[in-house]
Amino acid sequence: MARSSQGRGGSSESRASQEPPLDPEEQARAVCLRLLTGTPRTRRQLADAMRKREIPDDVAQHVLERFEDVGLIDDQAFANAWVESRHRGRGLARRALARELHHRGVDAELVTEAVGLLDADQEEATARELVGRRLAGTRGLDRDKRIRRLAGMLARKGYSEGLALKVVRDALAQEGVAEEAGEDGPWLWE
Repeated sequence: MARSSQGRGGSSESRASQEPPLDPEEQARAVCLRLLTGTPRTRRQLADAMRKREIPDDVAQHVLERFEDVGLIDDQAFANAWVESRHRGRGLARRALARELHHRGVDAELVTEAVGLLDADQEEATARELVGRRLAGTRGLDRDKRIRRLAGMLARKGYSEGLALKVVRDALAQEGVAEEAGEDGPWLWE
């Protein structure tokens, strides 16, 4: 006996194909709501997602403005939370955080304000903490190699060369490694 494709109340066609297609504004709202459900997004990230789905620009702009008006999109809040989270969680410096926010489409003024929440003392304290965690793993290497590795790690996280070298040298000095006179040349990042 052959089974019917409509067994158990369904049909061979999907339910989505039976519903009328959404108008562009409804589709734009659905895209934004779906993307905002999992994690906050910037206005540009949402605009890019709607562009990929071929939603007309004027409709997308109208929906984005409405979402901003009701507080579902807030690039400043996004930037502030991003800076706090990524600095605390990954130890990223202001320069790296600014680069990430620019990449996500946050306006330059908002980026400046958000990274301004971190002061130089916080950044230095975080750099010292990062070096402290990695210092033991470099024992047994010669001094120059330790400096390059530790300073390179900080450089990849966006710390300036000057701060990175200062923090690494201080950590090595505290560890008891005697600094050799006359070694203030530029260091290659590894």
